[in-house]
Amino acid sequence: MKRISILLPAIAVFALGASVRADLNLPDVSQAAVIKQRVGLTDVKVIYHRPLVNGRKIWGGLVPLGEVWRAGANENTVVEVSDAVTVEGQPLPKGTYGLHMIPTADSWTVIFSKMATAWGSYTYDQKEDALRVTVKPRPTEMEEALEYEFEDLKPDSATLTMKWEKIAVPVKIAVSADTTVANIRGQMRGIAQYQWQAANQAAHFCLAHKTNLDEALKWATLSIQNEERFENLTTKSEILKALNKPEDAKKAWDQALSKTTAQGLYSYARQLQTEKRDAEAMDIFKEVAKRYPDTAFAHLSNARVKSAAGDFAGAAEDAKKAQAVAVSDAQKTAIKGLIDRLNAKQDINK
Repeated sequence: MKRISILLPAIAVFALGASVRADLNLPDVSQAAVIKQRVGLTDVKVIYHRPLVNGRKIWGGLVPLGEVWRAGANENTVVEVSDAVTVEGQPLPKGTYGLHMIPTADSWTVIFSKMATAWGSYTYDQKEDALRVTVKPRPTEMEEALEYEFEDLKPDSATLTMKWEKIAVPVKIAVSADTTVANIRGQMRGIAQYQWQAANQAAHFCLAHKTNLDEALKWATLSIQNEERFENLTTKSEILKALNKPEDAKKAWDQALSKTTAQGLYSYARQLQTEKRDAEAMDIFKEVAKRYPDTAFAHLSNARVKSAAGDFAGAAEDAKKAQAVAVSDAQKTAIKGLIDRLNAKQDINK
């Protein structure tokens, strides 16, 4: 009886064989791939399959010219955007889209379809288009496997490029400052509103992009309410300048100066240099030297002012004075690098 009970499950499986099927998950010939890029605060994600050339004629052969193509293999190539974007300057709302292309000899039509779950382009319907744009293909080195890549990365844009065989198809995707501000606005409704850093970052983003300045002023004020700092007072001063309120801007700046240190003011000047605001940076370096004489940062400030004027010998002497009063080995080592550059007649501001 024990032997019979052991055999029963196997008999049951064979009896059900006509209605039960277990398919294995095996490798696709065209392997699946995912690529993701953040542009501003917006995520752009592409899910696709990678067919191989495998010795075949691709354009005008496997992929007919003038016909809708799935822009990959197997099911839809899918593009997801977490916020509204522009594609080649045309608006595309937040969402998930099936990506199709129509190749021709001179230009390609790139299609974002509201239907994102179809198998390839076999049931493609133009009525479901969310957006169509026209782009110019370019020649590229041989790509055996189809690939999507993000190129030409900038703070507010990136180019999504499809490459296969010897053709590259670039599609520029951009995010407006307004979209990023909307994202920031949502974040500022959370715990970030109680932190001076977050509110100051929100205000500074608007200031840097010259947008939503009234809202930026509110965020700067909120940051100061959370904790009064040189950083947020400086942000407020610059916003007030941009709003053409010079008297209020000066009050905020004077208040900022009362909160700073030699290192803080010197670091602010260096930040201005990274923003290509060199004339303003030189004014701040002079202020450092005036307010904090005989400190390493005062001597370094003098060195930078002289270096900008081409007085490399004088700048090197000031840098040596800074090295002599530097408080840490790391500072001394960094300053030595500046001295070496000045001795080689190189502007340390570049």
